[in-house]
Amino acid sequence: MGERTAISIDGMGGDRAPEIVVEGLERFAAQRSDLHFLLHGDEIRLKPLLQQAPTAAPRTEIRHTTQIVAMDAKPSQAIRRGKGTSMWNAIDAVKSGEAIAAVSAGNTGVLMGMSLLVLRTLPGLRRPALVAAWPTRKGVSAVLDLGADIHADAEQLVEFAIMGAAYFKVVYHNPDPKIGLLNIGSEELKGRESVREAARLIRESKVKLNFHGFVEGDDIANGTVDVVVTDGFTGNVALKTVEGLSKMISAMLMEALSSSPMSKIGAGMALPALKKFRAKVDPRQGNGAVLLGLNGIVVKSHGGTDPVGFARAISVAAELGASRFRVDIEENMKRLTASSTQQTV
Repeated sequence: MGERTAISIDGMGGDRAPEIVVEGLERFAAQRSDLHFLLHGDEIRLKPLLQQAPTAAPRTEIRHTTQIVAMDAKPSQAIRRGKGTSMWNAIDAVKSGEAIAAVSAGNTGVLMGMSLLVLRTLPGLRRPALVAAWPTRKGVSAVLDLGADIHADAEQLVEFAIMGAAYFKVVYHNPDPKIGLLNIGSEELKGRESVREAARLIRESKVKLNFHGFVEGDDIANGTVDVVVTDGFTGNVALKTVEGLSKMISAMLMEALSSSPMSKIGAGMALPALKKFRAKVDPRQGNGAVLLGLNGIVVKSHGGTDPVGFARAISVAAELGASRFRVDIEENMKRLTASSTQQTV
């Protein structure tokens, strides 16, 4: 690849890999002619697929390996035996500097553990956090942590806020995103001590954050803030709740629209509005959760996504990989450390 900028891709990760991976790669390659790709996986399976991807093929190098991480693999075992797998090799290319970011639709737990093992965390950060975008009434909000670690004390919540702000600036081109701490009420005395203490630290430190204060669960969908910060346990529960509710509403809507001849006629008349609604809540447009806080960019695509969703995950990786994203985090972490030092003197 020489001096060319490359994205490293796990070609074998995902429910329908490698077909969906290569189709998504082709779709993204048509959008960005300035990037090249390292595609890790079984060459016997990848090469014929790549031959059907005329835009991506000339800019893609297959890195052969027959070892893969199964979607149902136990993280502890897979991480210990992971060296040489398509997932490991994709991450390792970021560590070596061959690629600016890695993308995988593989096993989430293994990807998080493997990424932490290979890349380590940025200076000053104790734990990584998993962030993803959610559709809201006002556009998009980012929520973190979504399960990289189920626990988080006050200082970790502040770190999440710093990382989330840096992420949102790059991916959604907002120079001053509004940050909120997820709580059970907006009043200062409500919620766990760690959440209240995190709010105090943000306000009293010199970190550059547009801090809104506390937000509640319904504020996520309302788009009250751009970045919602919480611990991994709460964030993961919220994520799964929203996913389940979305599927339920979609199923109930389809049942209602097809329940009678008159309903079907009404559905036909409302089709333009329904398509517009579907586009706004399309989960593929928010595909690409990022493991923040590492010495390198790793993006997790949903395992069951389609080519549109996988292309979006590559797009997120490309934007973060080419940005000052990590520098922004490091500078705010220095301000936080300096403030904490002054308070203890």
